[in-house]
Amino acid sequence: MFEGFVSENIDVGDASLYVRHSGEGFPVLLLHGHPRTSATWHEVAPRLVRQGFTVVCPDLRGYGRSRGPAPSPDHSAHSKRAMAGDMVRLMRALGHDRFAVAGHDRGSYVALRLALDHPAAVVRLALLDCIPISEHLRRANAKFAAGWWHWFFFAQPEIPERVINADPDGWYHGDPARMGQENYDEWRAATRRPEVVRAMLEDYRAGLTVDRRDEEADRAAGRRVTCPLLVSWSLRDDLEELHGDPLVIWREWATDVRGHGIDSGHHMAEEAPEALATALADFFSPEKPRRRDAA
Repeated sequence: MFEGFVSENIDVGDASLYVRHSGEGFPVLLLHGHPRTSATWHEVAPRLVRQGFTVVCPDLRGYGRSRGPAPSPDHSAHSKRAMAGDMVRLMRALGHDRFAVAGHDRGSYVALRLALDHPAAVVRLALLDCIPISEHLRRANAKFAAGWWHWFFFAQPEIPERVINADPDGWYHGDPARMGQENYDEWRAATRRPEVVRAMLEDYRAGLTVDRRDEEADRAAGRRVTCPLLVSWSLRDDLEELHGDPLVIWREWATDVRGHGIDSGHHMAEEAPEALATALADFFSPEKPRRRDAA
């Protein structure tokens, strides 16, 4: 995986981030979701490098081989605001003050917070399988609770750690043939570490508390994403089934929205890497006209 990429650990303050990076040209930051690591981008990142981008793939704080602070009682140590701050400092350490960012799943909430808190740094934003946490909760019904029950289970104190760490291989399911063997091995090693499981659960606990409050404060203050926003979702997952057209929701949060579905299950970077890399390269290329195909 990641042939030609540099792999290193970078201190960003109260976290140390494991990061892979390569390429020259317009910088692109790729943020993974739960329970993956940066290895989930192993088919997408090299394609973007070949398209002329500099590509940066970190493990989020506490995930994979990154390390963050101990959990805090209010969960702010694993908030999206804290993670977004990590990413700004990481990109500056690599020499990038302004960059594009794509986030998937939990990484998409970090990417959204980046764009809202650091608008001068984020010049293009791609959110994959995502609507804001607060929008999910505002629309929550029995169907959402049945399908996304893990949000509420993970938010419980202590119990999820005991359940998951008793049999992490039984809890987290993955297919090495679909994921790629090296990606699978890295992911499996991470999910077997209790400290990683705790950090991933704190991510969800922050989501239902401090992250939700931060989003609601943004809406109350009228803050919006002002850079161009690409929204893509997996056609074989349930986001559109639960909430309808994601673009309709995002137009309340951003001034310049376009997007489309991708024929994939949830882990689109692994299941549809060519389609995803093409969509991202087209959107991120500063030389190309920015289509408003779904404005």
